[in-house]
Amino acid sequence: MSADLTADPTADLTGDEPDDHAGELIVDCRLRTGLELLAHTWDPLVIVALRGEPLRRRAVRDALGGVSDKVLTEALHRLLANGLVSRRSFAEAPPRVEYALTPLGRSLLDGPLLALGRWLDGHADEILAAQERAEAG
Repeated sequence: MSADLTADPTADLTGDEPDDHAGELIVDCRLRTGLELLAHTWDPLVIVALRGEPLRRRAVRDALGGVSDKVLTEALHRLLANGLVSRRSFAEAPPRVEYALTPLGRSLLDGPLLALGRWLDGHADEILAAQERAEAG
């Protein structure tokens, strides 16, 4: 029996009936859109760094530690393009720019990222142990 490539893998998550999306490929589903928000290592971490007050770029980088300027710039551009982060420029000398979560970004932080954090609280040790076993062969 072959896999149904048009089945909606989010049907159980959204309450939609699978037939509501007949003919839609899995690669085009909303679940993929959501997963792409977490696919880049630094993006969720930038969101967490911006959980409080707006921050200047340097403060975001310092909060993260270990991120290069190039990678941080790419992450901020992706988050801006997805509407998760806002950028505010101040007409000052020297110029000042601050980044903050948008309401959409806040909902991602307070919803899925918080749930993932809670899940990891209970399962991170298991995952790390499995990774160590896999590396040991």
